[in-house]
Amino acid sequence: MSKATASSFEPCRAKMEADGVSQAAISAFESSFKLLVSGESGMIAESSISPVKEIAKAESISAEPDAALLKETVVLKLNGGLGTGMGLDKAKSLLKVKGDDTFLDLTAKQVVAMREKFGFNVKFMLMNSFSTSEDTLAFFGEKYPELVKEDGLEMLQNKVPKLDATTFEPAVCESNPQNEWCPPGHGDLYAALVGSGSLDKLLESGYKYMFVSNSDNLGATLDTEILTHFATTDAPFMMECC
Repeated sequence: MSKATASSFEPCRAKMEADGVSQAAISAFESSFKLLVSGESGMIAESSISPVKEIAKAESISAEPDAALLKETVVLKLNGGLGTGMGLDKAKSLLKVKGDDTFLDLTAKQVVAMREKFGFNVKFMLMNSFSTSEDTLAFFGEKYPELVKEDGLEMLQNKVPKLDATTFEPAVCESNPQNEWCPPGHGDLYAALVGSGSLDKLLESGYKYMFVSNSDNLGATLDTEILTHFATTDAPFMMECC
């Protein structure tokens, strides 16, 4: 592997700044870049971690569901992936999964049904990528215009430059400059929230909780009992595992 100096990131920084990428995203990518050029594999040795001693069971939660918490809750779907592996050239969430309904159809219907059931306008957001934004917004504009009109429906995922494997400099594709970029993955959620200004807007509007899941995970729905348990524990983060 080529040796790289601290200044090696500067071409990436310049490219990202020129394209208007947020400072939060640049800082996150710089951290990953430094690990790459230092030779880090990204693997976490099993000997360095310990198993969780106790995990709360969903069926053991005894909190009385408080639907009023929905007024302070955001449902966010991670929708940045293309369905290239399934022969699609658009967002994989636009794949039909039941009759004529796509993943996004069923997600939209879940959100509408929750609003009708509890009487609260549960906020709905999508974290799209530069590859899925246009198709996704066109889909919602055609089929769910009431949702696409809502303020803050879309939050764009950041983008990072692809790198030359030998020099670690930003890759160049003169025939299609769009190919010089890639989305940094779902872990970009936090940098995107901060860098886009969405976090500040949500906090100013009184939101405290965010339920996050992949757009192709239809089994992941907001559960008011688990939400209430989360709120009462005052935990900063909770993850459902099977």
